[in-house]
Amino acid sequence: MNHHVSLSAPPRRTRRIVLLSLAILGVASAVFVVRRPLMMSAPRCMAGRWHGCFDTFNGVVLMTLVALPLAALVVWALARRRRAAGVASAWAWRKSLAEVGMVHGTVPLVWLTMMPGAGAGTVPARVSLVPLRDLVTMGPLGIVGNLLIFAALGFFAPMRFAALASVPRILALGAGCSVLVETAQYVLRLDRVSSVDDVLVNAAGAVLAALASRRWWRSSVEAPSAQPRPAPAPAG
Repeated sequence: MNHHVSLSAPPRRTRRIVLLSLAILGVASAVFVVRRPLMMSAPRCMAGRWHGCFDTFNGVVLMTLVALPLAALVVWALARRRRAAGVASAWAWRKSLAEVGMVHGTVPLVWLTMMPGAGAGTVPARVSLVPLRDLVTMGPLGIVGNLLIFAALGFFAPMRFAALASVPRILALGAGCSVLVETAQYVLRLDRVSSVDDVLVNAAGAVLAALASRRWWRSSVEAPSAQPRPAPAPAG
């Protein structure tokens, strides 16, 4: 018996359980802190009303949290389908989680950035092309929010696509997506400032999130396949 393996396996499993428990506790704590603002939009969201739910920050955040169980169910369904098709279990789960995580963690935040201001359609479109000029006026919440917009994309994309498993490519992906958002804000005249600083912070957030998932990039490059079970030896 390999005593080294048998003794090192439980701590690794325990560490994963602890990390998962801390993640769940962190999400629960965050929801508890902002429960009152979120509950203000709950009646309109539960009634299916667009105004007061999907056009407000609190409503979008609430519906994103409510949709978490559905997202988990989609991950399970995709992973089960891939396992039935012969994909190894670990790769099937990781691939499915990455696909759903990219969508669920990015679309609501992009939706928030595309919400029109009070003067949408009437005030002229504004552009700020001087780097770091708007960074000072963003404030801590603004900077954190911009870092998070494409964080899920940066975290999961290199896990799902081998072609994106590098820091420069994730930087280009985050910057490119941010440029598209800023351009849409300008063209649609949403009463928002299309700023180069938003692009810089969005791209930085994608890169930081990608670095956090770097340990799993190798599995995306070397996608394992399920090994077929050997045929039983003929009797006699």
